[in-house]
Amino acid sequence: MTLKTIDYKIPEGKMLKIKVKFEGQVIESLHILGDFFLHPESTIEEIENGITGCEVNIELISSEIQKVLDTSNAVLIGASPVDIAKAIVRAFNN
Repeated sequence: MTLKTIDYKIPEGKMLKIKVKFEGQVIESLHILGDFFLHPESTIEEIENGITGCEVNIELISSEIQKVLDTSNAVLIGASPVDIAKAIVRAFNN
């Protein structure tokens, strides 16, 4: 198991901070922080739970995040599902 933390500045956007544990190429657990906005805020826990167990793949992770947003009727401002996925993949590769 590998624990990594990364700060990721979204181009022309907000800052993300991702703390993630990997088991091989699978996300074991993670915590997403940053100066983006998410309403309702509790959706962040659903996002974190939704991508736990995903393989490290931008398309897969961003798709899972979008599913949670759609199911929860949540609004994400200042970041996109792809931005979060890119930060996670960058953490994995560093």
